[in-house]
Amino acid sequence: MTWQPFYVGDGTPRDVDLGTPPPWRSFPRQALHQQFQPPPGLVKAVNAALVLRRPLLVTGAAGSGKSTVVEQVAAELKLGDVLRWHITSRSTLKEALYRYDALGRIHAQRLAGPDDSDDIAPFLQLGPLGTALLPVEHPRALLIDEIDKSDLDLPSDLLDVLERGEFEIPELARYSDTQAVVEVREWGGDPRNPARSPITGGFVQCDSFPFIVMTSNGERDFPAAFLRRCIRFTMPKPSVDELRRVVEAHLRIGEGPMQATVGILVQDFYQRLTAGESLAIDQLLNAAHLLTGGTLAATERQEVMDLVLRELSRA
Repeated sequence: MTWQPFYVGDGTPRDVDLGTPPPWRSFPRQALHQQFQPPPGLVKAVNAALVLRRPLLVTGAAGSGKSTVVEQVAAELKLGDVLRWHITSRSTLKEALYRYDALGRIHAQRLAGPDDSDDIAPFLQLGPLGTALLPVEHPRALLIDEIDKSDLDLPSDLLDVLERGEFEIPELARYSDTQAVVEVREWGGDPRNPARSPITGGFVQCDSFPFIVMTSNGERDFPAAFLRRCIRFTMPKPSVDELRRVVEAHLRIGEGPMQATVGILVQDFYQRLTAGESLAIDQLLNAAHLLTGGTLAATERQEVMDLVLRELSRA
């Protein structure tokens, strides 16, 4: 069941069963690495980034599967849970490396007795990039999502860290002697029982450079110095067959009338993409999910399809 008039608009309370959500809208969120269909050339780009220990910069339209690349690589190569850094215009390199709660520490010191020790560890947490750069036997996987949304200086700020694979936490470096070891919380994982890593003298240096995927919607240019440190790949516009495989991978559509209905939907979606309209693949999946539910009346179909397949460049 995927479509019913659950909400009638008469203000009368009623019990409803919303049914099963689409696979990509079930919570807790499930990784979609098994459903992801890499476009031609992406596998080679990933392997080049792995061999050269360089970040992979993936450019493409919204909903084209850019951020799913790192999930599939991490699953196939057993790199552990993906670390995620979602970029905004206010994102800074420091917050990606570590976070220090200075006010919390000052407050704790005021409440502490004269004999209490000054423990800095509870007020420090590594960020996603800082956690990815911890010295470990196998590299971690890190997603830096929508880097083109960043402040103009952030890509340049990243250069030294991406080149050297190391950074310093000044608050730890001056906390005690250079050999002081502090257990610092890592990013991600179970917040109720976070993993901790020992950091000596406030200095972190990776043993194995992490696998980093940076995504961009192509909304800005990047400095040449930044680009030369990346392996770059642009997501191509999918073909009809590729779109059909994506839908089948997510919805498991079998033989029969529904396959023909979805085929027409895919063909129409492809023609709109070819004509230059701004549409995302997840819009196609939403439309296919509604069509294959079997409860969407023919009189409502076009109106609902217009809602879920509305061009992204229009308000």
